[in-house]
Amino acid sequence: MQIIQNRRSFLASAAAAGAAGFLGATAQAWAEPPETTTVRLGRFTDGPYCWAALFLADELMRADGITDVRYVLGDTKVDNTEWLTSAVTDFDFNMPSMHIRSIESGAPIKMLTGVHTGCWELRGNDQVNSIADLKSKRVGIWAFNDHPHVFLSLMINYVGLDPVREVEWVLGTSPMQDFIEGKVDAFLAGTTEFPKIRAERIGHTIANNGVDRPWSQYYCCMVAGRTDYINKYPAATKRILRAILKSVDFCALDPAGAAHALVERGLVSSYEIALTTLQETGHDRWREYYAEDSVRFYALRMQETGMIKSSPQQIIAEGTDWRFLNELKRELKT
Repeated sequence: MQIIQNRRSFLASAAAAGAAGFLGATAQAWAEPPETTTVRLGRFTDGPYCWAALFLADELMRADGITDVRYVLGDTKVDNTEWLTSAVTDFDFNMPSMHIRSIESGAPIKMLTGVHTGCWELRGNDQVNSIADLKSKRVGIWAFNDHPHVFLSLMINYVGLDPVREVEWVLGTSPMQDFIEGKVDAFLAGTTEFPKIRAERIGHTIANNGVDRPWSQYYCCMVAGRTDYINKYPAATKRILRAILKSVDFCALDPAGAAHALVERGLVSSYEIALTTLQETGHDRWREYYAEDSVRFYALRMQETGMIKSSPQQIIAEGTDWRFLNELKRELKT
């Protein structure tokens, strides 16, 4: 009974937060039933917190006929984009750069929509006051070629530095702790670290992709799906994206309610981190931002850095499908 009540409470709060456009649109008759009722989505043991819209979309999917929603834990030793490319999951939340790298490698995936902006803040010591000051400095990272390292490399290249030759990358299990101990001069903090770095004044802000241009003008997190799933189950794909975008609206309109829902349902452990993440990531922009612009921007940056050889036009042609997003923008007007 408690599970049923929690489910009803969540759906009711989501409906209230989204007004007419959130769950009201579900009453609209579908032209056809979903070709499958099963979808596999990724998760970690705690979060990631910026995946809030994905975690809170499961009940909305079930309400729309996708009754078998499975959250699976992939290999945590690799970037989660590889869960999608190896068919462990059917849809993936990740930075545009990681999806683009997979498309460049020939992975059969399609980018489908943007979710939100923000997520990262570059913090530095007194010797670092700009990204350009990272020249010959020690920069802490968790691993090479995962999404923080790739993103930071693009930021460094954008200001005219060579991220391979002009920066000293320092691997560590906790770049923030390495920074505190003076082992590195800068590190890229995720939203899970925002409360701590601000409360304890750990370094100072060099750049924040939620507010600083050009990064704030493009999505930090986008949804991609396996091409065979999309082609085989287009009606189901649209319902899944519809649920995710409704969940995005909930996160934007009621971040406190969404944070409570995440913790109460055991999807994340910290209400404070969940609320901070939702308040500092732009979940209110999926209707106004153009997903293709984000793909073009990141693909161009990656081409300039030498990470990919394909042109932005090739990446867009081979690895994107905006049909569902365009339809949902018309249907989910609020």
